[in-house]
Amino acid sequence: MSKRKLEAYQSSGNVFADLGLPNAEERLLKANIVNELHQLIKDRGLTQVKAAKLIGIHQPDLSRLLRGDFEDYSAGRLMKMLTVFEQDVEITMKPSRKSGAPGRIIFKSAAAS
Repeated sequence: MSKRKLEAYQSSGNVFADLGLPNAEERLLKANIVNELHQLIKDRGLTQVKAAKLIGIHQPDLSRLLRGDFEDYSAGRLMKMLTVFEQDVEITMKPSRKSGAPGRIIFKSAAAS
């Protein structure tokens, strides 16, 4: 049996950027929001039908969303979905840590704090 040498790379912290996908920060933000939505639905023991009705979308759309198909949803619309679950969404702007570097978009869940 021959052994293959595997190459490993350090992640940037954003899998979408690591894969070279466009709009990596926005994709990561949306993925984090959808992950929070999934957790809120699970924590409340809601079916997808009940959760979709609460959010105001159809169950098949919620199913696609929870499977990572969130291209058709803006970050703003996804954040609005969080508010349906009695979540406050707070946006804080501050200067970049690195002078001359572009700013970053960072998602922090209060539940993770």
